[in-house]
Amino acid sequence: MALNYVWVAFFLITFAVALVKLIFFGDTEIFQQIVNSIFDSAKNGAEISLGLIGMMSFALGIMKIGEKGGMINIFAKIVGPFFHKLFPEIPKNHPALGSILMNFSANALGLDNAATPLGLKAMKELQELNPNKDTATNAQIMFIVLNASSLTLLPISIMAYRKEAGAPDPSDVFLPILIATFFSTLVALILVAIYQKINLFNRVVLGYLGAMCLFIGGLLYYFSGLQQAEIEVFSKVFGNVILFSLFTSFIGLALFRKVNVYDSFIEGAKEGFEVSVKIIPYLVAMLVGIAVFRASGTMDYMVAGISKGIALCGLDTSFVDALPVAFMKPLSGSGARGLMVDLMNAKGPMDFAARVACVIQGSTETTFYVLAVYFGAVGIKRTRHALPCALLAELAGVVAAIIISYIFFK
Repeated sequence: MALNYVWVAFFLITFAVALVKLIFFGDTEIFQQIVNSIFDSAKNGAEISLGLIGMMSFALGIMKIGEKGGMINIFAKIVGPFFHKLFPEIPKNHPALGSILMNFSANALGLDNAATPLGLKAMKELQELNPNKDTATNAQIMFIVLNASSLTLLPISIMAYRKEAGAPDPSDVFLPILIATFFSTLVALILVAIYQKINLFNRVVLGYLGAMCLFIGGLLYYFSGLQQAEIEVFSKVFGNVILFSLFTSFIGLALFRKVNVYDSFIEGAKEGFEVSVKIIPYLVAMLVGIAVFRASGTMDYMVAGISKGIALCGLDTSFVDALPVAFMKPLSGSGARGLMVDLMNAKGPMDFAARVACVIQGSTETTFYVLAVYFGAVGIKRTRHALPCALLAELAGVVAAIIISYIFFK
């Protein structure tokens, strides 16, 4: 229901703004721009979905091998005690736990192409446990919100963009991004736990969270002593070695247990094809809504208004130029990336606002895209508290990114 109101608001606000531009400012091109954006974004949505077919077919094929070979069950047992507290609805050692873990891992390593198919696989398995097929369960909401909080350990793409823009030290945003994304994920966990009355002070939960904090702290310490070139090599090698090692282990264990590996892969790949086609209407709907909102110029007015409000309060406005990235990121990852690159090109990669934009880009996620695709893939219509929790977690990430940038760069 929340997505329904948001989607309708995109069109109504766009129409009102465009009408004002036409009548009072004589902008005769505005409606043509909006209509063109509809056609372009609809085509883009279909192309994105079709582009996912290959990756979805491969990823779900590999996951089917992992299920039949028993590797997914092993992963489920590893995270079982922790996930059982966060996802009490999921039966012990259920395959969904392994899929959730793999999705989180792929996101953390910056392997976006692998993360989406794994996430859709997890949602499909969670939907099998759902007694009310059109309403999101607590487990699905916890998974979606944590997914949307975007815990990123290796933001290699952002550092690459900074290097292309001429930054002398492209990795200077690494630590701020890691800290900001940790805060957004922590807020996401706390918010959903409050809604779902989950006790986060349980010894098991505190133990796993403590271990994760130590792990992230260790990474911070390790990466702080590396040069940019070393970070790039480590990121590229580490993430992809882990991913391919997982694929190989799935196949190897299945072969050892005398599973027909090829047939299992084909079975899973067929499921991947079906899921890719199924998400097309949901993705097109969301991308069209976002496109008309952008084309009307409403976002520019929002940024200008916030800038004036901050100035009237006597606060520093150095970060305001980065706000378009913050507004765009929940709507469109590629749009936010383009705004970030444009800002670095216009003001230089070492400009404070450009650095803030990079930290925001790395610490938040495309919330509406995630909710539309993941819930759409399994036919969920009532998303309950998923959207407000995800947006608040995203807001926490943006606020943390701005504050941390002042600490590091001012």
